[in-house]
Amino acid sequence: MAEEMGFRAALGVPFQEAIKKVTAALRSEGFGVLTQIDMRTTFKDKLNADFRRFVILGACSPPLAYRALAANADTGLLLPCNVTVQEDGDHIAVTAVNPVAVLGALEDDATAKAVALEASEKLQRVINGLKA
Repeated sequence: MAEEMGFRAALGVPFQEAIKKVTAALRSEGFGVLTQIDMRTTFKDKLNADFRRFVILGACSPPLAYRALAANADTGLLLPCNVTVQEDGDHIAVTAVNPVAVLGALEDDATAKAVALEASEKLQRVINGLKA
């Protein structure tokens, strides 16, 4: 059975507050946000196209990243873990990647699989905490 690609939550708060809540929830699970990509601004600047508010947060847990990269440098292709915050009708949709689902070619690497499972559990707790 295929793993779910990501975890989802809907928030009934303003967009910027949602980003703050998600960032705080990630921090509580040991993740920092390394990057914040504003797709709306990027599309406007590069394509002169309008788009809903959509931000991609590049989340990283240094202990997990260290273990994964020490075991297999190709794990770097999967880092950081993306979390999206976007307008979706009358609510804000938050999604977090499921590292187990994107493991792909590295699934035979026991260490990478263990780290992906741990990261997946942490990101699932982040999303579940947002739903509460």
